[in-house]
Amino acid sequence: MIKIYSPASIGNINVGFDTLGIALSRIDKGILGDLITISESNKFTLINKGRFSNDLPKNNYENIIFHCWTKFCDKIGKQIPLKIILEKNVPIASGLGSSACSIVSCLKAINLFCNNPINNIDLLKLMGELEGLLSGNIHYDNIAPCLLGGMKLILIINKNNLIIQNIPIFKNWLWVIAYPGTGLSTFCSRKVLPKLYKKEIFIKQSQFLAGFINASYTKQELLASKLMKDFIAEPYRKSLIPNFEKISYIAKKLGALSYGISGSGPTIFSIFNNLHFAYDMVKWLKKNYLQNNTGFVYICKINNTGTQIMEKK
Repeated sequence: MIKIYSPASIGNINVGFDTLGIALSRIDKGILGDLITISESNKFTLINKGRFSNDLPKNNYENIIFHCWTKFCDKIGKQIPLKIILEKNVPIASGLGSSACSIVSCLKAINLFCNNPINNIDLLKLMGELEGLLSGNIHYDNIAPCLLGGMKLILIINKNNLIIQNIPIFKNWLWVIAYPGTGLSTFCSRKVLPKLYKKEIFIKQSQFLAGFINASYTKQELLASKLMKDFIAEPYRKSLIPNFEKISYIAKKLGALSYGISGSGPTIFSIFNNLHFAYDMVKWLKKNYLQNNTGFVYICKINNTGTQIMEKK
């Protein structure tokens, strides 16, 4: 039996569309990730539980976990009958890498259970392929930090050459994340983006991304936060986020270094280097952004561990 935990994540973090991502840990030590338990069985069996299990497909053969299992078996050339328990603790279509949590934890657990027949880079590519099944595009800005932890820069040189770079983080940054309790699929969020952009937009985005990476390495906190701008997605996606302009104004007023849409939304984030100011933001968001009792607001730090083994026997 193997039990694996994979953390939630934020893709894009404004300045790195499909290129940058971070893994998250709650500062109160609460769970913000999915758990997968793998054990022997005489046939494929999937059991769903956890806070957000009711949002999963009712037919287990439509569940991404089933697709993970079939893709893995296809990759190694034989079927491995397994009992898989998914504890779904990250809301679906939330912008917190929910699908990445399930995919990464499941494939990592199956691979370990089978004594690692797939090497790390091929396993990572398989994870990206499965992520693409749900979103319509293969991307690793949630997959890579979810698996490896920290802040990751994803470089795809060509179809077969995937390079993941670790980017230094500001350890004093507090990430306030707020999920309103309503979903917004990555597929739908991508549909609102234009198919063509002006050259000036890409030049500006490239400048800001390069500047952010440099500021991270040279420990220029304020410069890094000022460069966390999104010229690619936010101008089009903010209309999908209720009162986004007002929330941005409040975050700035309360002392946020930066703020934006977590992945494709509707979760939003704001960054503080003062715990008191972060709690002020939490209070405001709980009162003004949550739509129902499934919504939540947490203060997080970057999770440097990523996916980890919780139990093995």
